[in-house]
Amino acid sequence: MSETVETRIANGTGIITLNRPKALNSLSLDMVRALTEALLAWRDDTAVAAVLIRSSSEKALCAGGDIRFFHQVGQLPPQGGSALLEDFFTEEYALNHLIHFYPKPYIALMDGVVMGGGMGISQGGPECALRIVTERTKMAMPEVNIGMFPDVGGSHFLSHAPGRLGWYLGLSGATIGAADALYVGLADVFVPSAQLPALDALLASTPGSDVPAAIRRFAASFAGQAGSSELQAQRALIDRCFGAASVADTMAALEQETDPFAHKALAAMRQRSPLMMCVTDELLVRGASLGVADCLRLERALVRRTFEHGEILEGVRALVIDKDNAPHWNPPALEQVTLGMVADFFAPVWPAHAHPLRHLD
Repeated sequence: MSETVETRIANGTGIITLNRPKALNSLSLDMVRALTEALLAWRDDTAVAAVLIRSSSEKALCAGGDIRFFHQVGQLPPQGGSALLEDFFTEEYALNHLIHFYPKPYIALMDGVVMGGGMGISQGGPECALRIVTERTKMAMPEVNIGMFPDVGGSHFLSHAPGRLGWYLGLSGATIGAADALYVGLADVFVPSAQLPALDALLASTPGSDVPAAIRRFAASFAGQAGSSELQAQRALIDRCFGAASVADTMAALEQETDPFAHKALAAMRQRSPLMMCVTDELLVRGASLGVADCLRLERALVRRTFEHGEILEGVRALVIDKDNAPHWNPPALEQVTLGMVADFFAPVWPAHAHPLRHLD
């Protein structure tokens, strides 16, 4: 397929290996296209009974979209309207939809960093997805860190997480490990990294049609080794604070708590874009009542608004380009964010018949 997306078929399993290790497999437009091409080709191929996506590196399955690319092309005129930028998000979200509704078992080996766009290529539909985590898994939807919102279907899978766990992850951008991922419902089985060679041997010797069940049996003996879930222990606090009516109320509630967990979450939120936290809150409210396709269409319009506003450009500048970690958010304070500002992000960009993702169902 390409140097960064390697594909092969072994014993009835289509294996995709992401191979851009220096960038932690951050997704480029070419990678999105290569992934889509492989999945479309295998969808109706009787020689392929299951699909596995993995990395050539133990450091990351995928750290997200290529945010340096976003910063570069997002500044081209018209602001936020670069054709390459438009193509990237339209095709990435179409890929997320393809994965979610893939008709064959879709197995994601979520070893190492799995964030943002990495979650989008891992969170398949409940009937066919099998998501494997290890003790090296570092999972997050950290978009508010860079002036963005949790996209790639995050409006769906975060809003459908138990209680207010999705709001906690989306508004704080917190990173979680294997035990928390299993508890939230963003992973299915745990396999210690030391057992991955044995897992590879199992895959090589198992017909594709039997692979999902074989993996579940293999992982069953390690079920108690993922450790304890901090989110489970803090569930009452999370539901109480992140169930508040607004971001401001959530932060006020966290301030009243005595547990260090609450103080850590509050400190993180104070560093995030105030506007994009409020947009994220509204996005999750809306996403809770929408199907996958409508969530992706909603996110696609929000992407345009976010680049038009420029918040993501400033966030990436501060975090990745200049690395001063001092973003100048607009507006700079939560109390300056108005309902009208948030509503503007949700104003339609295209009429329904012209939406770039109108064909998703």
